[in-house]
Amino acid sequence: MPSPLFLPDRRRFLTLAGGGAVAIAAGMMASSAPAVADPRFASDPFTLGVASGDPLPHGVVLWTRLALDPIAPDGSGGMPASSYPVTWQVAEDRAFARVVKAGTEHAVPELGHSVHAEVNGLRPDREYWYRFRVGSFVSQAGRTKTAPTPDAALASLSFAFASCQNYPDGYFTAFRHMANEDLDLVIHLGDYIYETGGQGSIGRGHLPVAELFSLADYRVRYGQYKADADLQAAHAAAPWLVTVDDHEVENNWAGSISQVDKEPDQDPAVFLQRRAAAFQAFYENQPLRLASKPNGAEMQLYRRLAFGRLAEINMIDTRQYRDDQVAEQADRLHPDRSMLGAAQEDWLLDGLGRSQATWNVLGNQIFAMQADHEAGEPTRFGLDTWDGYAAARQRIFDGVRDQGVENFVILTGDAHRSAAADLKTDFNDPSSATVGTEFLGTSISSGRDGKPMDDLGLVWLQENPHMKFHNSQRGYVRCELTPASWRSDYKVVPYVSRPGAPLHTAASVHIEAGVAGIAQVEQ
Repeated sequence: MPSPLFLPDRRRFLTLAGGGAVAIAAGMMASSAPAVADPRFASDPFTLGVASGDPLPHGVVLWTRLALDPIAPDGSGGMPASSYPVTWQVAEDRAFARVVKAGTEHAVPELGHSVHAEVNGLRPDREYWYRFRVGSFVSQAGRTKTAPTPDAALASLSFAFASCQNYPDGYFTAFRHMANEDLDLVIHLGDYIYETGGQGSIGRGHLPVAELFSLADYRVRYGQYKADADLQAAHAAAPWLVTVDDHEVENNWAGSISQVDKEPDQDPAVFLQRRAAAFQAFYENQPLRLASKPNGAEMQLYRRLAFGRLAEINMIDTRQYRDDQVAEQADRLHPDRSMLGAAQEDWLLDGLGRSQATWNVLGNQIFAMQADHEAGEPTRFGLDTWDGYAAARQRIFDGVRDQGVENFVILTGDAHRSAAADLKTDFNDPSSATVGTEFLGTSISSGRDGKPMDDLGLVWLQENPHMKFHNSQRGYVRCELTPASWRSDYKVVPYVSRPGAPLHTAASVHIEAGVAGIAQVEQ
């Protein structure tokens, strides 16, 4: 992670910011707020840190959000209802002696005073540093990296993936360790916040103290989470790819359907208002491009990014277009059920079929492997995961097999446990063809401390022969890709109930290019 930087004098910063700007003001919108040409603040408004994301060969999106008081109850971040010019710089060096791009965006109250600068004109596969300034205050500096050109022959790619950070459950220590990794990318697979009013028992209770429904509520919750220093460090260390799962809105939501036992949003029209508020707050607090800016309750989250000829990453959306969860085990097999919706499913299979990359990767929210939760008979499967949408899963796996897609890898979060499994054309027949590998990563803090093995883990390994590894501690997964091999290191911490936990590798799982399935597990 970059070391702290000197603060330049105001005249030099503004001179550099005034020339050579090439950017898209992704967050710009018509604002009724009065513009403040020369902002003056009594304290630092960069309390939520900086981030970058969605790297392309010639650019990235840079993010920050002004907040004098991140947890102000009205969701304003303690900011006056005014528009503020925020200048940004991108440099080739940590000291910002070689600034290559600079510009100005406007932080407006309609978007929570967030800034999304889509910077273009950068060099492919290149490390850069960036920072922001408003008035006399300069943000911390962040490190980012552009993607290689699509035809680049990469020797390696390193990234980490994570999910599920429940603030009251534990400290985000794993993110501090992630910030110290040398990574090209971080993939976050959802449950960035939790929508409940849980208070926990370690002094990190949720704000607001009740469940979230309004835009102000969601803004306060993001302010609380993003003020966490460990999370800020991980964002500042590498570009991120982000998506939503359920807790960014409400537990186990499906399409326009809320949880059936919840009030007041059992009415789909009311739930969609809540979803619109949740999506707007998510956009305001993440390094997302203009293409992902919500339109009411709709948000474009599935997208595809290439990293040379080495890897193509398909970020999918398993919430917005799915059918409702079924109530009975037998109904999970209905042939018409959809997880992705027809358009996204076609997009995914078409892209996988056309891919020329060595590794074909799915950024996925809920696990795709079959997971019998019951020792012996009868079987029992989760109904919110792909097990509850078995026909939809089969269509994807059949498409991968029929199109000859090689080196198919699914990355997954949500389950608050780690596992690695072969993906089978018929999970009930261990001798059936293997079409790929799934790496399920544990939570950052959700589920509290955890332990290396629990009762469900023992059942999983016993009842599901395609599963080759399990652990139920907290942490993240670091992946190292080459043209010949893939290694996933399951990084875990022994506790999250207090800060400062050490990190160790619970297992390293290997796969080989051209050979479907797990080759080796080192524990």
